Amino acid sequence: GALQVQARSSPWSKMNAIAPTIVRTTTRAVASKRIAAPLTMRTTSSTSTAPGPVAETITNKLTAAFSPIHLEVRNESHMHNVPANSETHFKVIIASAEFGTAKCKTPLARHRAVNAVLAEEVASDGPVHALSIVAKTPAQWEKMIQEGKFDAIGPSPNCRGGDGSLPKRK
Repeated sequence: GALQVQARSSPWSKMNAIAPTIVRTTTRAVASKRIAAPLTMRTTSSTSTAPGPVAETITNKLTAAFSPIHLEVRNESHMHNVPANSETHFKVIIASAEFGTAKCKTPLARHRAVNAVLAEEVASDGPVHALSIVAKTPAQWEKMIQEGKFDAIGPSPNCRGGDGSLPKRK
């Protein structure tokens, strides 16, 4: 699909008035309804207009595994005590028909499925220190949009100091 860079105001970027966002849009059929729905993928970072290699890997792996109708990968590292331009803390917002299957019915099962796909990235020696996941079925996602609750998915909490295992901000 088309790739465009878009600056947009967002409730999760309180540290910056505008967060640069990469948006890819294409069309996919939604599960049983056979209705064309836009696939929206966003990679958001407060520090650059292009996603870093870890964010790109997360996006690519989740897209391949789940064929999502919506995928947003937010780099929230700037909210933590890490060096500038780090890729250590992420929030993934994903909606996929896969989450309506028997093996992914519950939120816990969905989180496990996402973590399994990103096992290399979230391993103890991997680049991702923290991963927040919002995983919805297409019906749940559509309901959130219709009810105006999409913007209610705010940022993860700011760092409270952690365990000191990450490099300090320079």
